[in-house]
Amino acid sequence: MRSSAPFGSTARQLLGHTWPVLVAQLLSMSMMVADTTIAAHYGTTDLAAVAVGNGLYVSVLMLLVGILQSVAPTVAHLVGGGRHTEIGATLQQGFWLALLLAVPGTLILVFPQMLLELARVPPDTGEKVSTYLRATAAGLPAILLYRTFYAFNNAVGRPRALMAISLIASSIHVPLAWALTNGHLGIDALGATGCGVSTSVVAWISLCCGISYLSRNPAYRTYLIFHNWRGPRAASLFALLRLGLPMGMSTFIEITSFTLIALFVARLGAEAVAGHRIVANLAALVYMLPLSLSTATLVLVGQAAGAHDWQRARTVVRVGLLLSTCLATLVGILLWFAREPLMALSTDDVVVRAIAIALLPYICLYQLFDAAQTVASHALRGYKVTLLPMALHTLCFWGVGLGCGYWLSFHAGERSGAPSVAGFWEGGVLATILASILFGGLLRLIAGRESLNRA
Repeated sequence: MRSSAPFGSTARQLLGHTWPVLVAQLLSMSMMVADTTIAAHYGTTDLAAVAVGNGLYVSVLMLLVGILQSVAPTVAHLVGGGRHTEIGATLQQGFWLALLLAVPGTLILVFPQMLLELARVPPDTGEKVSTYLRATAAGLPAILLYRTFYAFNNAVGRPRALMAISLIASSIHVPLAWALTNGHLGIDALGATGCGVSTSVVAWISLCCGISYLSRNPAYRTYLIFHNWRGPRAASLFALLRLGLPMGMSTFIEITSFTLIALFVARLGAEAVAGHRIVANLAALVYMLPLSLSTATLVLVGQAAGAHDWQRARTVVRVGLLLSTCLATLVGILLWFAREPLMALSTDDVVVRAIAIALLPYICLYQLFDAAQTVASHALRGYKVTLLPMALHTLCFWGVGLGCGYWLSFHAGERSGAPSVAGFWEGGVLATILASILFGGLLRLIAGRESLNRA
């Protein structure tokens, strides 16, 4: 099957899907930023507890959410193939998988002592981290179920609902977290735990919004989501896990490649840690743009693959890579010219500001190649290719990014006597360059193979 897929219409489709996802992700990130700000004003120990606790929570959550993202390419293929009556059953199995994954995830959050010992968290902070994580555990089943709906809704091409729900969630979370942390609801101040409680409350509210939207919107009736509800099916769950486990590990590898850097650079002093943290936060913010575009690319490639329209799939990939490269270049230029005011807003410490400004050029390079490899890796997920990309992520981000970065920071040349956090960012740039080359080559191979099979 072949269809014409002009650049302009494909670009409009990609951008039309990208911007609601981008807004939703920025709103989600704003909740984490709000937690940090609220805890900082409450107390230093509580700030540390939120910082450590949120890092552990996000690592566990993103591993599990990454697995559930297998719902997106699976449903996208069904949409593209016009197999609408099978979509409801797939989503049902996704919900069952979310509940099954919630069991180990909840246990990790309720009993985090081993993780805290590995991270060498001080006892006074560790106690607050434990209570924060237990509070978030109450909402983990809800957030996993909601993220299953999130993946499904993206796959059927209706991302605006996700943006609306994120707006509701963030609007509730910020004042609720502030009130619970500081004791303004007729109860004692909960400190860092208040942010965790609010996170769980908002997770259940988001799930209720998603289920309500799913059940009331007539556009979903074709999918028969709530008809003939089935229990968990081993074959269906295994198919989702086979596709999703590598996706979850890839997400986990990318996240921990940054969180582990923070542990390694701790020995360089508070100023180096603070400078790295400022730049890392900025990189995470910038990453939301290519990640949103990558999500849209995955969906459109998956729909095209489901329809066996390999020409359209290749066009989506080309347009996605071109848009990501152009947007990343623009963002890099803006970051460079705005570096002084950006750093001035981030810190008043002159030393920290100097370290952050010195690291900023690495972001400009890093995010350019990272945008390309992110779109390429998500396009591969659209083709349902996930196992080899996981191996490539491990090689690039743990092997080159962390391994080479550690050597460049602590052992390369003069840095053996004067270590520098810049080495990790140099390793990160090398990792993303290698990843963009490897993922680009693999994507070309897969797209070419599908085209030959079609012929």
